[in-house]
Parts: sequence; C-alpha cells; structure tokens
Amino acid sequence: MYQPHRTRANRFARQWILSLCDFLFSIFCRRQVRGIENIPKNGPLLVVSNHVSYADQYLLVISLNQEMIFMAKEELFRYQPLKFLVESFGAFPVRRGGMDRKALSEAGQVLDQGLTLFMFPEGTRSKNGKLKPAYPGTALIALHNRVPILPVGITGMEFAEKDPFWLVFHRPQITVNIGRPFHLNAPSSKPNKTQLKELAGYIMEQIAALLPPRYRGHYGDGGG
Repeated sequence: MYQPHRTRANRFARQWILSLCDFLFSIFCRRQVRGIENIPKNGPLLVVSNHVSYADQYLLVISLNQEMIFMAKEELFRYQPLKFLVESFGAFPVRRGGMDRKALSEAGQVLDQGLTLFMFPEGTRSKNGKLKPAYPGTALIALHNRVPILPVGITGMEFAEKDPFWLVFHRPQITVNIGRPFHLNAPSSKPNKTQLKELAGYIMEQIAALLPPRYRGHYGDGGG
C-alpha cells in the first residue's frame, strides 16, 4: 500500500502553504476555474496539465479541491528544504529521461488505492508558456493501470514569477480549464516506444485543446 511520507510537520506545512497560496492568488491574480463538473467523484484518476510556473501544482490542488499525489523530478529531493516541501504534498521522485521502474511501481500503488495521481507530461516547466514534447511515461502509466485521464489547461501562470509590484498593479487573469476525462485505447500487444510516443502526444493534444493557440507550441496546428 502506498503511504505518502508525511509527518505532522509535513501535514501542517501543506495546509499552511495552500492557505498562503490561496491568499496570494486572490491578491495578485484574477482566478477562474472552468469545468469543475468534469472531475470524477470517485477514483482512481490521472490528472495531467501543462506546466508554466513553479506554482502550478499549488494552483491545481486549490482549484480542483483534490487530494493529489505528485510525481516530482528527483532533483527536488536532493535538498532538505525542497524535499520537505514536496513530501508535504505526498510527492515521490521520478527520474526523467529513462525508465524509472520504482516510480512506475509507486504510481501504480497510488492508482490501485483509488487515489488521484498528478503528472506534468512535459516533465519540466515551459519557460515561454508553449507546450513542449511529452515524455512517454504518462501514457505508460495510464495504459498499465487503465485509469481515466483528466486533462487540465492553465493559462496566465507564466506571469506568477514576475515582480510582485507588477502583479499588484496588473493582476493577470489566471484560468484553470478542466476538460472531460478520457481513456487511452490500448494497443493489442505491448506498446513499443513509437506507440507510447504517439499516445503521449494524444494526451498532450487533449491539454492543447483546452489552451489558446499561443500556448499550444509543439501541439499547435503547425506542430511548433
């Protein structure tokens, strides 16, 4: 059974961070959440989203009002303050750029328990706000566990890292657009790398459909 590493201090930190983020979002931004009715009432569930700022995961937890387990890049677990922070959200590490069997196993345990797993298919944030090519791990997890996928498109969060004074006077519009859940069509045999890449692309296309054209990047009409 998957047990997120949370001490009492972790749990307190999580609630404090979410309360702080909710307060800051209300001051510095105008936030809108669309499609909340698309969130399944029962798990398991795989939530996927584009990634444009360091605060995306906090925005999503607040906006979806869901207890989500995150897959986070292993680099965040190398430094104690960051490790404490990500573990407060029940995150576990994943090694990017290869087949991380331990992370895949932990993801399966999360979903087997009917919980919500969250992933950024791109693996890292986009510095220009445009979608980047996805890693195949999201498709592999969705296929192996046969779970519904909930796509989410975030716009406006690229402004969250601007100067605080700029944010106070501009209060950018942040939109969390939640799509309808879908399943991947499983290949008749074990998927190869090409098929996984195509399926990961299909997942990203569902996210792209929730975003304005300027955000679609690699998954826009022209593929770039």
